[in-house]
Amino acid sequence: MNPAMSSELADVARLEDIVDRQALGEVCLSFFELFALPIRVFSTDGTLLTDVHDEQAVCRYVNTFSSGRTACSGLVADVRRLDPSEGPIDHPCFTGASYRIVPILYQGRRLGRFVVGPYVPAERREVPRSLLVIDPGVDPETARDALGQMPRVRLETVERITAHLGKVLDLILFSGHRAFLTTEMHVASVRENYRALTEKAARLQDAYDQLRELDRLKSNFLATVSHELRTPLTSIIGYSDMLAAGVVGSLNEEQAAFVETIRGRGDHLLALITGLLDMNKLEQGKVSLARQPMQARDLLEDVARTILPSAIKKGVTVSAVCPDDVPPLLVDPVRIKQVLFNLVENALKFTPKGGSVRLAARRTELDAPDDGGGMGLVLMAPGRPAVELSVQDSGVGIPPHEHAKIFSAFYQVDGSATREHGGTGLGLAIAHRLVEAHGGTLTVESAPGEGATFRVVLPEQDGAA
Repeated sequence: MNPAMSSELADVARLEDIVDRQALGEVCLSFFELFALPIRVFSTDGTLLTDVHDEQAVCRYVNTFSSGRTACSGLVADVRRLDPSEGPIDHPCFTGASYRIVPILYQGRRLGRFVVGPYVPAERREVPRSLLVIDPGVDPETARDALGQMPRVRLETVERITAHLGKVLDLILFSGHRAFLTTEMHVASVRENYRALTEKAARLQDAYDQLRELDRLKSNFLATVSHELRTPLTSIIGYSDMLAAGVVGSLNEEQAAFVETIRGRGDHLLALITGLLDMNKLEQGKVSLARQPMQARDLLEDVARTILPSAIKKGVTVSAVCPDDVPPLLVDPVRIKQVLFNLVENALKFTPKGGSVRLAARRTELDAPDDGGGMGLVLMAPGRPAVELSVQDSGVGIPPHEHAKIFSAFYQVDGSATREHGGTGLGLAIAHRLVEAHGGTLTVESAPGEGATFRVVLPEQDGAA
C-alpha cells in the first residue's frame, strides 16, 4: 500500500467512523450509575450517539406547562447548537440547573462533544426566579421540592468527572481508530488485489484471444498445406513408383537408387503432412470414430503381417500372441491400426539387428474415470472389463524421466538413437489422442538398455462407450 493511501486512511473525519457505540454507551452508563449525572454524546453534525439519563422531577413538573415545554425545547436546541471549540462550556438552565459541554478532540481535530447534565451547582441555595416566572401556575414549594431531587455537584467535581470521562473517551477512540484502520486497510488491500486480478484477467483474456487467432491461423495454414503440398507430393510419389517399376523403360542401378531416394523422401514428407493434419483434427475434436466389433487376434496379426517386410530387412523378429479367451473390441479399425502401426514402427526403429518386437493381447480391467467429485470413491469402484494390446521391443529403451514427455507433440527423447533414426515426434502424440478418443489409456514401461513396452488398454465390446 502506498504512503499516500496510508495517510488518507489514518485521517479521521467523523466520530461515527471510529467509535464503538456499544463500548461508548457502556462507559457513559457506568459514569451515570456512579455519579447520577446524565451524559449525551454528539458527533460534529449533531448526531446523537449515546444518551444516558433519567428524567428529572423538575423537568417533569416544568413540562406540565405549555410555556415550560417551549422553554425546555429552546434550551435543548441551544445546548445542541453550542460549539465548544475553545474548551468546555457551562450553560445555565432556567430551572437553576447547569449543563457542561466538552469538546471531543482526537489527533488535533474536533470530532464531536459530550454534554454532562443537567445538575444543580452545589453553590445554588434558592429556586431561581427564571423558574418561578416561567408560568403563572408554577407553585414555588413544588418547584423547590422538584429541584431538590436533582443531583447537586460542586464545579471542581464536575471538572474532574468530565476530564476523566474525556480520557476514557480518548482510549475508546484510539481503540476504535485502530480497528477502523485495520478494517480500512484490509478493504483497501482487497480492492487492490481485485484491481490486480482484474488486470491479470484482462491480460489473460487478451492472450487467450491471441491464442485463438493463432489457432485459427494454424488451421488455415494446415488446410493450405493439405491442398498445396499433399496433392503434388502424391503425384511425385506416384511417378517415382512408375519409374521404379520400369513403366517408361528400365533404369540402371544408379538411376534406380536415385528414384528410390526420391520415393522414400516423398513418403517421409507425406507422413509428416498427414501427421500434422491428423494432430490438428484431434486437437479440434473433429475426428469421428467408425466403431465396429473386431477380434484382437485379427488386429495383431494384420499389423504383424504389414510390418514383417521391414522387420526382415532390418533383421528383427516380429511375433503376435493372443490367447483364445481375449474378447472382441468395439473400435475404429483404421484408427486402432494407426495406433499400433505407430507403436510397432517406433519399436522397429529403435531395435537393433537381431532383436525382437512382440505384439500381445490379454484380458485386464480399465480403472473407472474420476470426475473430480468422487472424493476418492473411485478407488473402491470396480474396474471395467478391458483388453490390453501391448508392443514390446528389445531396443535401446527410454529413461524413466522421459516417460511422461514422449506423448507430447514434436517431443523426441534426446539421445543418439533418436537423432540417428530421426522422426517427427508426432506418432506417439497421435496414438495417445486416438486411444483416449476410444475411452482407453496408453502407457509405457521402459528403462535404458532394457527395451520398451507400450500398453494400450481398451474397453471390451460390451463396455465400450
